[in-house]
Amino acid sequence: MSQIPPGGHDGPYPAPVEVRGFEVKPEWIDYNGHMNVGYYGVAFDLGLEAMMVEHLGLGGIQVEATGQGPYMIQSHLHFLREVREGERFYYHLRLLDADEKRGHYFAQMFSEEGDALCATQEGLFINVSHETGRSARYPDWAVARLARMVQDHKGLDPAPQIGQPIGIRRK
Repeated sequence: MSQIPPGGHDGPYPAPVEVRGFEVKPEWIDYNGHMNVGYYGVAFDLGLEAMMVEHLGLGGIQVEATGQGPYMIQSHLHFLREVREGERFYYHLRLLDADEKRGHYFAQMFSEEGDALCATQEGLFINVSHETGRSARYPDWAVARLARMVQDHKGLDPAPQIGQPIGIRRK
C-alpha cells in the first residue's frame, strides 16, 4: 500500500469546505417536478467525492493508488426545500469525527439562487480493502489528514440536523 498521498493536501482545511459547480440534471426529476429522493444520495456523493479528492487525497484516486476506498455505511438526509431541473447548487462539508478506519461527516446543500439551504446529509464512511473486501486502516498520511480536518472543523457552529433521530414527534 502506498504511503505517498495520491493528491489532496495536509491542511489547513477550510471550515467548512465549500464545493461548487453542480446542477440538477433532467433525469433526476420525478413526477412531482422536483429532484427525486434517490438522486439526493447521488448529488451528495458527488460533493463528498470532490471534497475527498481535492482536500484529502481519498475517494477514487485513493482506490487507484492504494487498492482501498471509502464505503458509505450510514446516511441520514433532511429535505428542507425543493430543487428543480437546471437549478445550480453547492455544498458546505465538515468532518465531525474520524478514526483510523472511519469518517463521520455533515454536508449542507445550498441553492445558488439566494443561497437557500435545500438539504443536509449526515453520513458515516469506512475504508475498505478491495483485495479482502473488509475494513482496513487508512494509510498514516490519510489518518493524519482526517484528524487535521476534524480539528479544523471543530469551531463550526452545530447544525440543528446533526445527530437527529428519525421518528414522529408527538406533543
